[in-house]
Amino acid sequence: MDRLFRGTGVALVTPFKENSEVDYNALDKIIKNQIEGGTDYLVALGTTAETPTLTGNEKAEIVDFIQERSSGLPVVVGMGGNDTRKIIKQIDKFNFEGVSGILSVTPYYNKPSQEGMFRHYSAIAQASPVPVILYNVPSRTGINLEAKTVVKLAEQYENIVAVKEASGNFLQMTKIIKYAPDNFSVISGDDLLCLPIISVGGQGVISVIANALPYKLSNLVHFANNGQYDSAQKINLELIELFKLLFKEGNPAGIKALLNIMGFSQNILRSPLNPVSKNLYKAIGDEYVKLK
Repeated sequence: MDRLFRGTGVALVTPFKENSEVDYNALDKIIKNQIEGGTDYLVALGTTAETPTLTGNEKAEIVDFIQERSSGLPVVVGMGGNDTRKIIKQIDKFNFEGVSGILSVTPYYNKPSQEGMFRHYSAIAQASPVPVILYNVPSRTGINLEAKTVVKLAEQYENIVAVKEASGNFLQMTKIIKYAPDNFSVISGDDLLCLPIISVGGQGVISVIANALPYKLSNLVHFANNGQYDSAQKINLELIELFKLLFKEGNPAGIKALLNIMGFSQNILRSPLNPVSKNLYKAIGDEYVKLK
């Protein structure tokens, strides 16, 4: 199997109207910006989409909407949780036509062992008709998917093709790159670490900031993947302050502030999340102006 999901993926936000309904006009503008900006694939229903606050009907409608407007870009759908049987049922009932893969976060709250996570992902791999991207984000889930477990899964299941790594553990990421099969991809789950991960053999990023600045991010990643590190570093340094500011009060609050500043969508999140503070909103705006 060829290496999949190389380049820049975007973890799409879910824009909301003042009445808290999904703003499909805004989502359409954001998707068009991705297509024009060189994004390689779209990720629906990830963390940045505020997925836990979406109803079942909203999730289905959002996936359909993204597929209809993707202009041929691959679409990856978030499909994870902490109940293995529930995920398998979801996979069995889901229409995968037009879906290029699923992104499955490690089980949260119940904190399984490494063996528990191996069995969890084994069941998902056996049930999924499309490639699977593992998603490791210990800061949110309370559990770390260790390198040896990732490698074991990659070796045993051909359709487990990548891991989105957001542990911040650079040693762990490099171990996966070293020991996993050659066609397995390590994808940065952190915009800030995208360039360093590519420099040691990673394949790209599933990005937050690309919602607003796909051209910048896709160029950074494409330069790095082609070994043009001077050009990639220049863009990285231009964005470094924004990378930090967008996560200062949590994701997706920061990126929704930037999208609002740029005129793409309203600055609305669903409870229990809330917009960034006025001071941070101004700081994000001031930093954005420097890019023009």
